[in-house]
Amino acid sequence: MSRKEDKIKDTNKDIKDQMEEAIDNAIDEVDGKDENTEEQVDTKEQELTEEELLKEDLQKEKDKFLRLFAEFENYKRRTSKERLELFKTANQEVMTAMLPVMDDFDRAMNELQKSGDKNLLKGIELIHNKLRETLKAKGLERMEVEQGSDFDSEIHEAITQVPAPSDKLKGKIVDVVEPGYKLGERIIRYPKVVTGK
Repeated sequence: MSRKEDKIKDTNKDIKDQMEEAIDNAIDEVDGKDENTEEQVDTKEQELTEEELLKEDLQKEKDKFLRLFAEFENYKRRTSKERLELFKTANQEVMTAMLPVMDDFDRAMNELQKSGDKNLLKGIELIHNKLRETLKAKGLERMEVEQGSDFDSEIHEAITQVPAPSDKLKGKIVDVVEPGYKLGERIIRYPKVVTGK
């Protein structure tokens, strides 16, 4: 073989080596790009998951805030209701102390009606009505209980049980010994009644 042929072979070999090297470099670059692309995709997925995690955390915090806000609103409503109840019943002790006076006035009115003195009855009646209306304006209300009403242990206090004068009064109220009173919605004195058996 001649030197020319050797030279051509060496050149071909160099070209072939350069080509192989170029191909290897290209493959490496593509692999590198694929790895970079995969890394970019992984990064995007991580960013998305981090973003989703942040959104979930934000949603949880919003839920906590809304629950706390609702609890606070309920607390405000409950305390204002309790405060109104307290104001309504703040004078309960005074009203309870006035009940025997009202009872005495009722007894006095009954006795004055029996006596027949019209002027005295009229004067005492005016004072009695004024006292009753003043107490009513402050929330005191007399409970209406009559003979023949059904006995209810939740709102009546039975002091005794007597044989019923008639069959229709069995298990019912025969007589009201002492009237009951309410202050607002609260019963401050239960009516004392006699029931029939």
